[in-house]
Amino acid sequence: MTYCVGLALKDGLVLLSDTRTNAGVDNISIFSKMHVFKIPGERYLALLTAGNLAVGQAVVNMLHEGIKTNERVETLYTVSSPFRAAQLAGEAVRRLFHTEGDALKAQGVPFDVSILLAGEIKGRGMRMFQIYSAGNFIEATPDTPFLQIGEHKYGKPILDRVVQYDTDLMDGVKLVLVSMDSTLRSNLTVGMPIDLLVYRRGALAPDVKRRITEDDRYFQTVRERWGEALRDAYRAIPYPDWSTGS
Repeated sequence: MTYCVGLALKDGLVLLSDTRTNAGVDNISIFSKMHVFKIPGERYLALLTAGNLAVGQAVVNMLHEGIKTNERVETLYTVSSPFRAAQLAGEAVRRLFHTEGDALKAQGVPFDVSILLAGEIKGRGMRMFQIYSAGNFIEATPDTPFLQIGEHKYGKPILDRVVQYDTDLMDGVKLVLVSMDSTLRSNLTVGMPIDLLVYRRGALAPDVKRRITEDDRYFQTVRERWGEALRDAYRAIPYPDWSTGS
């Protein structure tokens, strides 16, 4: 399992993914789940995957090498818009299910993949999509400015309470790191290091692209400050007036 989260904010994108792949307690590996497709000055697209690692990697490779549609071959380097990029990613998922789904089922392995696709193509705007195992997808909106895939339940409450479309990008960084820390503490199938991408709308290049390890001083500060803040907050809440401690 993995955890990936994306914020589509007024000023840009904040994307975060872990790197743990767990095939049993004695078979844990590190694989990046964040993949970038870029042409300087023309497009910058990031694709994050969760679910079956082999399926996710196959989809990424198909989007690099190309998919034949309507007598032409398309890749994420050639699509005309972010929406078309999401359509192509969905098509890759469906084609892979057609070729691999039965073989996986015969081995008792579910066809499990989910994708966050976010970025910008010059003149076509910045968008973020979540693509499901059936190849269909939804889009982040100002009303729902964040999307999650993988082991998302532990990191969702803080985002539900705080994230808004006009949240500052650097506040967004703090929030996704808190969301990831909550997940790391509650689920052993999600693990360090984590990959962070911050993209400012219109830049066609990242503001920040960073791998965060256990000894990263800022991430340690986030962990410590958030833990202290939670302890202070619950202590400050008064006892109920019907309790024996009131």
